[in-house]
Amino acid sequence: MKYILIVISGASDHPAEELSGKTPFEVAKIPNLNAFAKMGKLGQVKLVSDRLEPSSDVTFLNLMGFDADHVYTGLGPLEAANLELKLEDNEIPFRMNFITESAGTLADPTAGRISTKEARALINFLNKKVASDFVRFFPGSGHRHIAVLKDAHGFEALSAKTVSPRAVLGEPVDAHLPKGPGSELLKKLMYDAKLLLQDHEINQVRVDLGENPANMVWLWGQGRKPQMQKFHDLFGCSGAVITDTGYAKGIARLAGLTVLEANGVSDLSAQYEKKAKLLLEAIEEKDFVCVYLRDCEEASREGDLRGKITALEAADYYILSKVKHYLEHSKNTRVLVTPCHAAPWKMKKQVRDFVPFVLAGKNIMPDDGEKFSEAAAQVTEMKVHKATELMPLFLSK
Repeated sequence: MKYILIVISGASDHPAEELSGKTPFEVAKIPNLNAFAKMGKLGQVKLVSDRLEPSSDVTFLNLMGFDADHVYTGLGPLEAANLELKLEDNEIPFRMNFITESAGTLADPTAGRISTKEARALINFLNKKVASDFVRFFPGSGHRHIAVLKDAHGFEALSAKTVSPRAVLGEPVDAHLPKGPGSELLKKLMYDAKLLLQDHEINQVRVDLGENPANMVWLWGQGRKPQMQKFHDLFGCSGAVITDTGYAKGIARLAGLTVLEANGVSDLSAQYEKKAKLLLEAIEEKDFVCVYLRDCEEASREGDLRGKITALEAADYYILSKVKHYLEHSKNTRVLVTPCHAAPWKMKKQVRDFVPFVLAGKNIMPDDGEKFSEAAAQVTEMKVHKATELMPLFLSK
């Protein structure tokens, strides 16, 4: 058996007046996804945790069959796993965002979508000026990076209460800085970096060009390395994950799955074409292949309705069309497509909604579905209430 999972992260939404009371799924041109709805079974699943904040890394963990309530320790350790950092037992990884601070408020949690090249130069600068036996910085991509704290301070900081910078957008920075044990150390580190970054030539150029500077760092999402089983041990099949998203790659590496990336491709259509090619190559060797797409979620975070629909249509045209063709010519195959979680574009964040999914392929008897949408899935009989049950259902013989 071959198993293909397509995650269109954050694509699920709420009806909007701008779409005449419909959702992006209902107005987008998605003939291939609708074809899966006709040939397979629609259902609903709730992949968010009741205990943890609704976030993309948590829902992807649950989707992959790992109970986030028991294994999730923070975003930092997942992205550290993606970078394959060799950390000592007394080192704690934090997610570190470059942000824009303006007049005491957090003006931009992405520092003007700073480029990876610029960000790496700033990381090198911080390592020269701030790094010590106690703290090190590691480059990721764009505004997303890792800071590693060591020794007793690291363990104190592990208990500090930190929040995502996106939750602080437009709010006073001082009101949302780390709190509790170790917080003074974290705040000092953040402000020391701010004093250095605000005068850096990269930020001076960004300001001159009218772009938001990366004039501060934000530390959050810390935790120890999660203890996870290997995907093969859980489900008895080899697998690969195709994605450019740090936490998804980290989860895949921790699960012992092969990670494949569409490196060096910025154009959306070319990027999706490359991911489709990687999928078709990987499924020849692996039992299970997941393609994790985050562009709909990113558009939602920006409140970009048109961008969300464009990304959804691109996923259908470039990737789901190839999956449909493969399924039609390889009968020993099963396909699962889901948005993983809902990220309404007006709210610019994830919510705890049930979301639709469709199962198609071998041993899946079709129901009466005509189109893939939140409303269509809501009236079906297939509802998966426990987040970790969808993957075993998908992989069942």
